[in-house]
Amino acid sequence: MATKPSSAHPNTLLESLAEFRFELRKFLHFSEEAAIATGLQPQQHQLLLQVAGAREGTPVTIAYAAKRLKLRHNSVVQLVNRSVREGFLLRAPDADDLRRVSLQITPKGKKALKKLSIDHARELNILGPRLTLNLQRISAYADSNADDR
Repeated sequence: MATKPSSAHPNTLLESLAEFRFELRKFLHFSEEAAIATGLQPQQHQLLLQVAGAREGTPVTIAYAAKRLKLRHNSVVQLVNRSVREGFLLRAPDADDLRRVSLQITPKGKKALKKLSIDHARELNILGPRLTLNLQRISAYADSNADDR
């Protein structure tokens, strides 16, 4: 009976999952700190990113933002209210459905998001290879144990 390669050992899986989670958590911590340094709360940064990064033709509404941020509707309303008050977002009547309100990023929001995006790209350039390596190890384990499901 053949043994599985060492990359398929359960300890290797746990080590890879732990390292992946650690690297991911480092990135999230970096992201939170970078947002605060730019004058945004971390969730505001995420909101701006979802509004600005929506695919062409996507209605960017409170419901859309709530879905993308995995937050409740009322939490997103409060987040949008704060972002509008602080000049990062605008509410505008939806061109396709006047019952809806679309969210739009302001020039101030674009400026903050541009700085954060450049900083995040740099950080991912550093952390990315370690995240990728551990993800590959996790994937190899999953592939080698596919018959065990």
